[in-house]
Amino acid sequence: MPDPVLKSYRFRREREDHWVELGELVDHAERRGIKSLSAEKLFRIPGLYRACMSSLSVARSISLDANLLSYLESLATRAYFVVYGVRDRFGALARQFFQRDFPAAVRATAGPIFLAFLLLAAGIWTGWAVTAADSAWFEAFISSEMASGRTPYASRERLESQLFDSAPAGAAAAFLTFAAVLFDNNARVGILCFALGALFGAPVVLLMFYNGLPAGALFAVHANQGLTLEFLAWLSIHGTTELLAIFLCAGAGFHLGGAMLWPGRRTRLRALADHGRRAAVLLVGAVAMLFVAALLEGFARQLITSTLIRLGIGALLLAAWLSYFLFCGRGLRPDLPGMSRAWPRNAAQNRRSGSP
Repeated sequence: MPDPVLKSYRFRREREDHWVELGELVDHAERRGIKSLSAEKLFRIPGLYRACMSSLSVARSISLDANLLSYLESLATRAYFVVYGVRDRFGALARQFFQRDFPAAVRATAGPIFLAFLLLAAGIWTGWAVTAADSAWFEAFISSEMASGRTPYASRERLESQLFDSAPAGAAAAFLTFAAVLFDNNARVGILCFALGALFGAPVVLLMFYNGLPAGALFAVHANQGLTLEFLAWLSIHGTTELLAIFLCAGAGFHLGGAMLWPGRRTRLRALADHGRRAAVLLVGAVAMLFVAALLEGFARQLITSTLIRLGIGALLLAAWLSYFLFCGRGLRPDLPGMSRAWPRNAAQNRRSGSP
């Protein structure tokens, strides 16, 4: 028997029992989950994994046959994910996201989010001021399909019917469809704000200002008929959640734009990647909020017709969201979810390397 073959045979025979045992444990963990292993088997896995890595290192150094190298590399890779892989299930990860990561990211980007608020407020004020001064501008801001009869020429009775008509019986399916359409539309706007942020944030400025114009024009129409409070109540029941979500999406876009405008000592591509992690957290959380807003707009707004109750729900939702963003997730490094205990050390390292 040639010497290289004999060397490979002896190497395999001395260590193969450990590889087989590790392979069986990995197979079991992959099929049934790591928690299905007994305590004794769990303690065996790290030692077997280190032995496998040692065998792989030796096999590479003495150039054993390719099949053995391929087997050990595959086994080591699979064992790595069992030893170091994510242990939490989706539910645990979702709890961590909404309890810590998302609100912490919102606080960390308060400046860009406030900028989005100012731009939308400027658009609303402009739409209101221009429409109140000259009603002919209304059609420039709102299409006839979006207006649905709520024009400067509509009577007070027509506007009130749009605000207060109760839902017909058996309309749940229609409301669900309506909510799905609203979610799709709002999510598109939010994702667009996020995606265009990489273009130095300029398109997001235009999007926020432009999307405020129709709301301002509608406000002017209702205010002209003495329905200011009623219109605000109609809007607040879903608008507090929806507008906050839009602000978060735009804030994420501005956060990306800031990376392009002020990358610091990093390249723009590296800065964009670093900021992108925090911006992605904002986007995911905002999309979840838009889903809640769509349900409120599709169901609650149609079923509740009392102005005071609408205002109360809107105020409670606004207070709940602000409290959530202000107080949840304290102590967590926003752009590195799950690193709440180690973030001061990481922050010092990032300052030395020029990362945020």
